[in-house]
Amino acid sequence: MKSIKKINSIVLPLNRADVDTDQIMPKQYLKRVERSGYGPFAFDEWRKDPDFVLNDKRFENAEILLAQRNFGSGSSREHAVWGLEDLGIQAVIAPSFADIFNSNCGKVGILCIQLTQKDVDNLMSIAESSEGLNLEIDLADQVLINSKQNTKINFSIDDFLKHRLLNGLDDIGITMQREELINKFENERKDFYPSTKSII
Repeated sequence: MKSIKKINSIVLPLNRADVDTDQIMPKQYLKRVERSGYGPFAFDEWRKDPDFVLNDKRFENAEILLAQRNFGSGSSREHAVWGLEDLGIQAVIAPSFADIFNSNCGKVGILCIQLTQKDVDNLMSIAESSEGLNLEIDLADQVLINSKQNTKINFSIDDFLKHRLLNGLDDIGITMQREELINKFENERKDFYPSTKSII
């Protein structure tokens, strides 16, 4: 997966709480077997409203999504995360996230940033204004930068997740960091044990 170091983007303001995975990716699109191509189906029902924020041309290239509390609740469907990924979203900011959604985001390279309700509300008011909000996210320093207003907000992140995102490591990439030890184990394995080497 692609590594995340810095993100500089206009913010997409989704000023709704308790947005669940069925709203992000409706169930009728779960029959597809591919992992890519879910972007056009994300928030499908809400997009039927012409005033829905994703229908606003100002935000069509947004890489940062700003939402309210309990984002990503509901079922554990990974398709919701794949839809956001396909939309080009690299980071989601909210006061709180559903645990499984947060975990699924980290596995595909989407950064979830949890801020206080006050900070989110302040950012939301700017993002929804006519001028909009542009933020820079510096993952290494764990800071959000609003250069226009010369403000910074620090955020916390799990050390292991930070390592994954900075280095673009999905689950396979994490495993392959131990490739030397894996090969050593394979080479020292007794002949009478079942083979674990690929036959391809």
